[in-house]
Amino acid sequence: MKHIRDIDPLVPGRPTLSYQEREHLSKARLQQQKEDGYQQLVELCRLGEYDAARQLANRNSRWGYQIVGGEVMEKID
Repeated sequence: MKHIRDIDPLVPGRPTLSYQEREHLSKARLQQQKEDGYQQLVELCRLGEYDAARQLANRNSRWGYQIVGGEVMEKID
């Protein structure tokens, strides 16, 4: 984060990100969503809500998890 003294009030908006920076941010966001999803699935299974966990895993297949025998497992394609 820049100090206020380093910000030029005459320059409109934020600087545009390079392709690599956007790609990095996108991958980081997807990884964070996957980790958060895993925690949600584990918590549902811990509470015995296997059907809810299965539905959540199916709705968010990009996470790459499935519920097998009441446990969260990575899908093998």
